Amino acid sequence: MSLGLLGRKLGMTQIFDENGAVIPVTIVEAGPNVVTQVKTAAKEGYTAVQVGFQDAKAKHLAKGEQGHLAKNNVKLLRHLKEFRLADVSGYTVGQEIKADIFNAGDVIDVIGQSIGKGFAGMMKRHNAGRGRMTHGSKHHRHPGSIGAGTTPSRVYKGAKMPGNMGNEQVTVKKLTIVRVDAENNLLLIRGSIPGVEGGVVTVRPTVKVGR
Repeated sequence: MSLGLLGRKLGMTQIFDENGAVIPVTIVEAGPNVVTQVKTAAKEGYTAVQVGFQDAKAKHLAKGEQGHLAKNNVKLLRHLKEFRLADVSGYTVGQEIKADIFNAGDVIDVIGQSIGKGFAGMMKRHNAGRGRMTHGSKHHRHPGSIGAGTTPSRVYKGAKMPGNMGNEQVTVKKLTIVRVDAENNLLLIRGSIPGVEGGVVTVRPTVKVGR
């Protein structure tokens, strides 16, 4: 895995390319991130870089997080994320990582928390079909059979049922960076990404090769 960044989704807009075509983009404030820990194979058993994003007050962090950052002599940061790397020799604790590690045209993955929709039924939550809408039918938007009565006489785990929709981690793969504003640490990403405006997202080079 390559090094990525923690950032904040600012919202969507549109820009125009050199041919005048409209490109819908999401603006992400990517960093600056601070290296809070460098893990090595000799000490931790694997190599990784942990980065932090967004200044925080002590009341917003657990005691363990405060101690961890104080031990490494790093300011309090609200969000921490670890990226496994093959080589960590180029990173030191306290180093700032900015949006300029990406370039226009890079293909990336974006990880975020999807917008919560609350309790939803089968049709909305799982895109299920509906029953007949004719007179006399009592099965319009209800789920169908969820299991036989005698065998197995129970409902299998994972059955698609009504319940809470959204508010879960979502990864959108193979998005393209249209523009990088290194001075303001902004990434303009083609298309939409998960989460609400102001939500924290992870931007990393894509891990999927090919189609």
